[in-house]
Amino acid sequence: MLVGDAAITSFRGPRAYTSFVAIGLLAGLLSGLFGVGGGTVIVPLLVLLLHFDQRLAAGTSLAAIVPTSAVGVVSYAASGSVAWIPAIILAAGAVVGAQIGTRLLPRISQTALRWGFVGFLLVVIVTLFLVIPSRDAVFELTWGSGIALVAVGVGTGILAGLIGVGGGVIVVPVLMLAFGTSDLIAKGTSLLMMIPTALSGTVGNLRHRNVDLLAAAVIGVSACTTTALGAWIATLIDPRLGSILFAAYLVVIAVQMALKAIRGRRTA
Repeated sequence: MLVGDAAITSFRGPRAYTSFVAIGLLAGLLSGLFGVGGGTVIVPLLVLLLHFDQRLAAGTSLAAIVPTSAVGVVSYAASGSVAWIPAIILAAGAVVGAQIGTRLLPRISQTALRWGFVGFLLVVIVTLFLVIPSRDAVFELTWGSGIALVAVGVGTGILAGLIGVGGGVIVVPVLMLAFGTSDLIAKGTSLLMMIPTALSGTVGNLRHRNVDLLAAAVIGVSACTTTALGAWIATLIDPRLGSILFAAYLVVIAVQMALKAIRGRRTA
């Protein structure tokens, strides 16, 4: 469904702009704290509070992620918590994977995908309580880890194209648990990876008029004011507490995805 100018204009008003700001502030805080784009907050709130079409909400969220992630990267880079080359490798893989995912979309059951992703999140949540990342750990790039990063990037992009899951939800725990990276480097690297990925997706969404640019700008600018705060809090809290908080965030996402899977099964 393509959304025209009249539909976008209907969302305007004081209540709408207040909601955009509030959504941006919350998304920015979570983005900085957990190294995620904030789409898991922006999309459902735009749909629930302002009755955005699902595709328009997703496209608007993706555009808002660009400035939010940029501020987050700067905040983490200030403490040396960004692995630049691994982030570029992940982003390249994710851009390719997203194209594969969108082409596979008509052929794969959304319900099965969502339940599979819920299962993945449950494994990650349990593991986060068992494995405590070291703040002193660094990312050692080798040929083997480079190839693994490409695979992770492609897989992340495919899932993003299939079920609209943001990269940070996958990349952050994988970098910590599979690559042994510190939690801060995992978050900073995840945010950097999202910038080219979000830009690429936004260009495509603009062509299909699935972006409310004004809403994205208000949400993005608002998010930028709290992203640095979230990143600062992440450096202050103990890694174990950080893992517990991230696990709680993943529980919320898992519940959202399970509810979508249940609704999809009922309408199938």
